[in-house]
Amino acid sequence: MDAYLRLDTMPEALKVEDLKTAPFDPRFPNTNQTRYCYQSYLDYYRCQKIRGTDYKPCDYFKKVFHSICPNAWIEKWDSQREEGTFAGNI
Repeated sequence: MDAYLRLDTMPEALKVEDLKTAPFDPRFPNTNQTRYCYQSYLDYYRCQKIRGTDYKPCDYFKKVFHSICPNAWIEKWDSQREEGTFAGNI
């Protein structure tokens, strides 16, 4: 068996049993989850803006968008937020 497929050699952060997908959200019933991804991203940063960065329930939205959004989108949105060019209303 290849070393990269063995669970006992994987770092703790990458264990398969820790990976979960986002739960069903009735606001987004279709198979296209683009809006769910984007809305979860917005909700996370809105939550942090309103409640502060130490407010743990905000992490729910972060887990959701990290599980369904492509990494390239997240990186692009993060860089846009840093540059002040992000189009979303946070």
